Amino acid sequence: ILALLCWAVGEVAAYPPWDFSWGARAEPHAWSWVEDPQSRAISSQQPVVVQCQEAQLVVTVHRDLFGTGRLVNVADLTLGPAACKHSSLNPAHNTVTFTAGLHECGSIVQITPDSLIYRTLLNYDPSPASNPVIIRSNPAVIPIECHYPRRENISSSAIRPTWAPFSSMLSAEERLVFSLRLMNEDWTAERPFTGFQLGDVLNIQAEVATESHVPLRLFVDSCVAALSPGTDSSPHYAIIDFNGCLVDGRSDDTSSAFITPRPREDMLRFRIDVFRFAGDTRNLIYITCHLKVTPVDQAPDALNKACSFNKARNTWAPVEGTRDICSCCEMGNCESSAFSRRLNPLDRWPSHRFRRHDANGKEAEADVVIGPVLLSRDAGAVGEQQEGGQG
Repeated sequence: ILALLCWAVGEVAAYPPWDFSWGARAEPHAWSWVEDPQSRAISSQQPVVVQCQEAQLVVTVHRDLFGTGRLVNVADLTLGPAACKHSSLNPAHNTVTFTAGLHECGSIVQITPDSLIYRTLLNYDPSPASNPVIIRSNPAVIPIECHYPRRENISSSAIRPTWAPFSSMLSAEERLVFSLRLMNEDWTAERPFTGFQLGDVLNIQAEVATESHVPLRLFVDSCVAALSPGTDSSPHYAIIDFNGCLVDGRSDDTSSAFITPRPREDMLRFRIDVFRFAGDTRNLIYITCHLKVTPVDQAPDALNKACSFNKARNTWAPVEGTRDICSCCEMGNCESSAFSRRLNPLDRWPSHRFRRHDANGKEAEADVVIGPVLLSRDAGAVGEQQEGGQG
């Protein structure tokens, strides 16, 4: 009996008193996560598919937007700055479809020498949880683009033999095409609008396609940053003002400036330090600039200039022309008496603005929008997620 008792005590002592892991190892299947086959099929597909059609875009979104198996609320998904709602819902496949015209839902168009680029956003703004004290997911912004070539003659119906060829009509009109591009560090190619962080620099290139026009010199008259396209939203921030003064470079914590010399007379480059609007959960900005041209043989003046602030010399310096044309940048008023009624940089955009034309009566200025420029909260933030599919 004594020997049997000693053996029993020895067996009990062989197990640590607080180690219960052997119980889990005995039946690992009891703690295994069994994934729903339907959720696994959804997450294996692209979360966002874009179809760029002739006059509209179709965006199909899987409700398993982040590939986690958790389906987002349909009401939390909207399209564009106008927050358009979905047009259809497929419960069987857990997909949501947005159908909108190219100019609808607040989308913007950028014109380049080769393409028409329509840009919009897919917004995910999660509604508060049942317990308002906690947050289970972050908002996300997914940029969407549709590119259409400009060089081809595109038509939905046959061209009548009596019509003049498209290329001949374009050549005869000699329209000026203004554009803004976001460039990479060495200015050799365009770069995506996503992935910027505070401390980065935006390289912006303004151009005008003159076709067979007389030689022209391009200027950036004004640039305003806002949370939506255009210049009538609030908050907003003036980057370039007073007919070509890069006022953002006047701040102590920035290095924003025009790039000198110009690559060409019909091109102007400038750099601005990345910033964000306080309290904006979407972390994005749109930049609307007013571009204009003058004949190359016309000397730059106070109304047609490109001036940067030189912190080392504590003075304003022009890309070309004499230094006196920039003296009005410090005073904050570079316009003639006919324009002196402006108090706010947005008051002259565009309905209060005097439109100028060249010698042939063609408009020699235009408003151009670039964006949305998306800022990431940190490395790997959900706002950096790219859209998939066509487009």
